[in-house]
Amino acid sequence: MVNKWELIGFVQASNYRKKVLKALDEPNTPNSLEKELNIKISHISRTIKELIKINLVKCHTPKLRKGKIFQITKEGKEILKNIK
Repeated sequence: MVNKWELIGFVQASNYRKKVLKALDEPNTPNSLEKELNIKISHISRTIKELIKINLVKCHTPKLRKGKIFQITKEGKEILKNIK
């Protein structure tokens, strides 16, 4: 199991992870994040997958092929508090 400090370090190690995690405070799609953050969609998709893997982000619409909606989890909010 990964501890809280390892998660904080993992998120802090990447500007993409920090930006995406902060932007997902409200439910959002990767396409919207691309426009909002000015980050390529490929980077956003990879970052979201990394954050889902460690339970900091969840997908509200996993059955959709396009237009998936993602949001930060309770655990993600706790990690984000330590990064700000």
